[in-house]
Amino acid sequence: MIETRYNYTELKRRSVEGQRLYTCPDGNAVPSVTTILDKTKPEEKKQALMKWRRSVGEQKAQQIVTEAANRGTRMHKYLEDHINGETLKESVTNPYAQQSLDMAKIVIKEGLKHVDEFWGTEVALYFPEIYAGTTDCVGIHQGEGAILDFKQSNKPKKREWIEDYFLQLAAYAEAHNEVHGTDIRKGVVLMCTKDYQYQEFISEGAEFEMWRTLWWQRVEEYYKKYR
Repeated sequence: MIETRYNYTELKRRSVEGQRLYTCPDGNAVPSVTTILDKTKPEEKKQALMKWRRSVGEQKAQQIVTEAANRGTRMHKYLEDHINGETLKESVTNPYAQQSLDMAKIVIKEGLKHVDEFWGTEVALYFPEIYAGTTDCVGIHQGEGAILDFKQSNKPKKREWIEDYFLQLAAYAEAHNEVHGTDIRKGVVLMCTKDYQYQEFISEGAEFEMWRTLWWQRVEEYYKKYR
């Protein structure tokens, strides 16, 4: 259940020339966290993605991406329902939805048991005049304020593969701290693969500070390119 501690404001969003923009309460339109990361993606990562798409074929690559996105959307909705106090069904008739439901239950059992308090889910956050985005969850994780990110995956991930996830967590923490006066210095990725393997990655302490610094470097790079 949600413990209402902060007044989270809904933000309108729109896409303009391939960039997602959020309108902040002051009326300023700012880029999303994911837009900043995408537009400042290192060249080697762009090349690696293109190489993968060529190796599996464009049609197959698009199918994999679409299926993963749909699976993730369904899993997120089940987790959102759970956090909002709804009782999840034991089963559903759609086999694709059933897979996502089972994945969500694993995240609940293995990961959310460590969350002491939920402050909000699908929370819109913004750093005034600079950026905005929507985080999966904010709350207290093992006694500390934290940003939580729910991820589905086709296969288990290594820590070095998910740098963008850690950058996202740092970005949302910075926005929450700026607007709501908190001091969140922890991010948690709660991940489940499509064959039900759970992984958890925590960013805190010196590592979190590193990602925070790198995030602001990406923000600076974005504004040099596009503003």
